[in-house]
Amino acid sequence: MKELKVIARIRTDFPTKFGIPRQSGLAEGLKAEIVMEPAYRDPVAMRGLAEFSHIWLIWDFSKVEREGWSATVCPPRLGGNRRMGVFATRSPFRPNPIGLSCVKLEGIVFDSRGTVLKVSGADLMDGTPIFDIKPYLPIADCKPDAKAGFAESTADHALKVIFDEELKQKVPADRLAGLISALEQDPRPAYQNDPDREYGFYFLNFDIRFRVCEDTLTVTEIVFNEGEG
Repeated sequence: MKELKVIARIRTDFPTKFGIPRQSGLAEGLKAEIVMEPAYRDPVAMRGLAEFSHIWLIWDFSKVEREGWSATVCPPRLGGNRRMGVFATRSPFRPNPIGLSCVKLEGIVFDSRGTVLKVSGADLMDGTPIFDIKPYLPIADCKPDAKAGFAESTADHALKVIFDEELKQKVPADRLAGLISALEQDPRPAYQNDPDREYGFYFLNFDIRFRVCEDTLTVTEIVFNEGEG
């Protein structure tokens, strides 16, 4: 069996897994960059790719720390207490920890880092290794009549996000839309619904604190942490 090669690493605003959207494309405002590894920076390898609007990323669940695998897992969207077959889920705890994401290709640049793909809507942690990049083909990849199984009834809906202007100003202007789009997807564990509990995650170098009551998420505090990110 041939060994998979890391061809690139993605740079995102999420230094930890908490707060990352549960699927790609849900938070379209999130920006990211895919930096090709030295052996794969030849511009010729990107010839024609800019003609596509979206790409598939095949990547490594590199931070999953678990030995072996389980035939069943507990999908968070089912409350974390119902077990489903691992192959009926997108759980990272798989025989091979391989992820698949569809992102929008915003552009390709060539700078001091080599070849860099600018994308949006990614659901990956900062530094995640990329095994492969493939163009998204609507004629083959889009199935409007496809069924979503048990996930049909657990579709995400956007929360209303409330931000004080003073807190908004703490976040870089070019990253604010991405943060809001991530918050809209409800970063809480799916089985937790305590309106009095304060939750949090890291975004860039910021500790984002918030509460959720019904369909409204209120940002309560944003703390800059120089040692994070």
